[in-house]
Amino acid sequence: MPRPRRPLWSTACRSIGHHAGKKSLLVNNIFVVLAAILFGFSRKAGSFEMIMLGRLLVGVSAGVSMNIQPMYLGESAPKELRGAVAMSSAIFTALGIVMGQVVGLRELLGDPQAWPLLLASCLVPGALQLASLPLLPESPRYLLIDCGDTEACLAALQRLRGSGDLARELEELEEERAACQGCRARRPWELFQHRVLRRQVTSLMVLGSAMELCGNDLMYAYASSVFRKAGVPEAKVQYAIIGTGSCELLMAIVSCVAVERMGRRVLLIGGYSLMTCWGSIFTVALCLQSSFPWTLYLAVACIFASILSFGIGPAGVTGILATELFDQMARPAACMVCGALMWIMLFLVSLGFPFVMEALSHFLYVPFLGVCACGAIYTGLFLPETKGKTLQEISEELHRLNFPRRAQGPTWKSPEVIQSTEL
Repeated sequence: MPRPRRPLWSTACRSIGHHAGKKSLLVNNIFVVLAAILFGFSRKAGSFEMIMLGRLLVGVSAGVSMNIQPMYLGESAPKELRGAVAMSSAIFTALGIVMGQVVGLRELLGDPQAWPLLLASCLVPGALQLASLPLLPESPRYLLIDCGDTEACLAALQRLRGSGDLARELEELEEERAACQGCRARRPWELFQHRVLRRQVTSLMVLGSAMELCGNDLMYAYASSVFRKAGVPEAKVQYAIIGTGSCELLMAIVSCVAVERMGRRVLLIGGYSLMTCWGSIFTVALCLQSSFPWTLYLAVACIFASILSFGIGPAGVTGILATELFDQMARPAACMVCGALMWIMLFLVSLGFPFVMEALSHFLYVPFLGVCACGAIYTGLFLPETKGKTLQEISEELHRLNFPRRAQGPTWKSPEVIQSTEL
């Protein structure tokens, strides 16, 4: 049984840049409810068009929520826990994969007669979100910076943090508000036009693409055939597949705990480096399987090890880059660009994988090895560490990196220096 597919296209519409994250998530559940209804009655209606439309609506809902959720969580969390809180969305994504694999077992809803219920099971998380979201406050940053409502911001902070001292955090939010004063929300295409966002956009494009082109989905797709060749009975392959999803879930939990201790860079570099290592061994094992049958077991081990490595960093850290690298005015547009980029890349990988497998045979993972190596190198050379920093401090550091000559300018300024600079 293949891994449940994620949406191929992120449809986070432009309006999320101007509306609250919580409200957008609430409205977004309408798509899930409609899709579940279409799935549930598709067999009785004898309409495959209902299934296609339902899949489209689920893709829209997933694309929107997987962009807005990390942004909402990252904006609502304190700086000491921002990475861990934002990465919790990766935990629940992995949990959804495992739950999809479990309920898809033949003993449960994988029976040919039960597939409408299997597809309609998306109603459960949608209903839970509809019931729980009204109990949560809106993002304090959105309330203060976008709405200018200091009282509502303070009330949201009190609900999120309790009765502790909020003066320091409110002061940091006021500093960020002052920095954004007079600015308007940027549109997605405007991110590519300003030098002040050069490093942020480049990091988003490189690491967002690397996440989908690193070969993790290939491991899921190739796992079934490797398990069969390794001697796993056909009836037991579905249980082995559950193990692959469980590996990603386990490491998502571990990385969520470790991200505020080890930092984002360490997890990304470590994850991509380990994936390069295991992918190389996996390629060697496939090449030698005809001469040494035991190498198939090595290939199985590499599949699990590679998925574990993916869960360490790329699976979760990549999703919070748009939240941490961009300021309040550019963050919604960055989330849209990041989401659209990742689903386009996933679509291209899914479309081209059969051709790559046919053309390269046992060397099918070699192109993805290069992507993993490039992801690790780029992170080590160009991605700044954001652990424990306020979003305003991150913006200031990135501004210095984007304009290094200005940062190295003369510290003593006289009228003559200012005048000559103007000339």
